Formats: sequence, structure tokens, C-alpha cells
Amino acid sequence: MMLRRTFLAAAAAVPAALRPEALRAQPGVDAPQPRLPTEPLVIVTRDGRRHGFTVEMAVDPSQQMIGLMFRPSVKPDEGMLFDWGAPRESSMWMRNTIASLDMVFIAADGRIHRIAERTVPQSLATVASNGPVRATLELAAGVTERLDIRAGDRVLHRIFGTAP
Repeated sequence: MMLRRTFLAAAAAVPAALRPEALRAQPGVDAPQPRLPTEPLVIVTRDGRRHGFTVEMAVDPSQQMIGLMFRPSVKPDEGMLFDWGAPRESSMWMRNTIASLDMVFIAADGRIHRIAERTVPQSLATVASNGPVRATLELAAGVTERLDIRAGDRVLHRIFGTAP
């Protein structure tokens, strides 16, 4: 009988945030954030081919923290651009990201610095830019290979002072 009372007293002390009714999906926490405002972006490859994308703009820390988490897929002509505001080292991970992505790290002048292809969904491994970048672009896995996009190619977007 004493054990039962102790259990009931402990159950009553559980904080409200941990009760089952509070554990439902919360947008931006354990569900996809609403789509962010979009802008056009163009990647020009070394042979002059232009590839257009519509990218969601992740500009504030809360948007950047969530990114494309919990989204089941990314369309081949869409993505998300993380604008860091100024050049810095960029380190990303795939926690709670269920779609594989290509991560394109872009220098302040709009040149692609590095590409991490086909990142592993749900991985906690860090994917680093390996140098200062102004932005990171996330695309559907395989897009950079299919379009033959490489380091050194140019990204046209307003944050780099170029219009698409």
C-alpha cells in the first residue's frame, strides 16, 4: 500500500510539460515549420548553364535551427537558403531531417565553396563548410550531381549582390 501511494504522489509531481497531452507535435519543434518566404536563386555552372530554384529563406536563428526538419521530401527545383548575414564557418547536421539533402556552402562573392552530397538523414554528424561562407543552400539529394554543379560554380541571388 505504501508503494502505491509513493507512486501516485510521484505521478502527481510530474511537470505539466511532460504529461502526455503536452507531448503532441508542436510546429517547429517536432513537426515541419510552415513554409518560409521564397525567393528565386540561380546556379550558373562553369559551362554557362543556368539552373533555377525557388528557395525558402531561413534568416533568423529560429528558422535556421529548424530548417528542413521533419519534411518528407524536397522538390528538385526547390530548397532552403540559410543566410548567415556575414561570412562564417557553417556547421550543419541532419537531426530530425528525414529527407537526404545536398548541402551547398557559398562564399560571400557567390562562388560555391564546398558541396556535401547526399547527407545522411537523422545523422548527428557535423557537416562543415571547411571555411567561411555567407550562406548554406540545402537542395534535394542528388541534384548537384544530376545538374553537374561543382565547387567554383556561381550562385546568383540578392544576398550576393547578384540578381538571378
